[in-house]
Amino acid sequence: MAVASNASCPILMFDSGVGGLTVLREARVLMPDRRFIYIADDAAFPYGAWEEEALRAHLLTLFASLLERYRPALSVIACNTASTLAIDSLREAFPGHLFVGTVPAIKPAAERTRSGLVSVLATPGTVKRQYTRDLIRQWASKCHVRLVGSDRLAGLAETYMRDGFVDEEAVRAEIAPCFIEQDGARTDIVVLACTHYPFLVNRMRKTAPWPVDWLDPAEAIARRALSLAVAGADQGRPSDEIRDIAVFTSGKPDFAVTRLMQGIGLTVP
Repeated sequence: MAVASNASCPILMFDSGVGGLTVLREARVLMPDRRFIYIADDAAFPYGAWEEEALRAHLLTLFASLLERYRPALSVIACNTASTLAIDSLREAFPGHLFVGTVPAIKPAAERTRSGLVSVLATPGTVKRQYTRDLIRQWASKCHVRLVGSDRLAGLAETYMRDGFVDEEAVRAEIAPCFIEQDGARTDIVVLACTHYPFLVNRMRKTAPWPVDWLDPAEAIARRALSLAVAGADQGRPSDEIRDIAVFTSGKPDFAVTRLMQGIGLTVP
């Protein structure tokens, strides 16, 4: 198994779809000399349709194959649903490998809020996970935290990234439950607890009933990956011919998403 100090090994970036590109974007800025392999588990998208135990088993089986094939220095699980469900199981199953998880940014939200009213906008799976509730109890016990599960936003983000268009009224309807008024105070922070959601943040700002701080965890995740990807003496890309790639578990990415990946410098084998 590859170790994080081997800088010639790629960093694996994993998501159910294109949402992890928000994290990849930040990671490439922080680690321009590293090679990245982006894995989109589009064959299993959306994760919200899965039963928990079936999805956990799927992720363990998939990672056994991915780690064997690509031998990454570390893996970034750029997906809140996968992280909150399976990060502990992945670490237990593959103890020689480093995993960077993605969890709702509840601690920084609790530190920054002035009104004390925070909303966590997530997939239904992340909302119902005990992991999320434990974060609230640990870090935001003095805040009023509303958990808002969206069935549609991840799909809307996928459509937007592929087609460049999104139904703004649909976005408005999905984010509306995040905004509450209580005793003269208003929600002032919305945690984007799905890596797909930052793609729609401009539409969220446009359709929101009042301004809030939208917390995007992508940079923090990338910085955590950087801290684990200890540079060795051989740091740098092995050669110009070995490029960042995007791999789709379906094996059949459509033309629009292939063009999207190529547009940000990822080769689709």
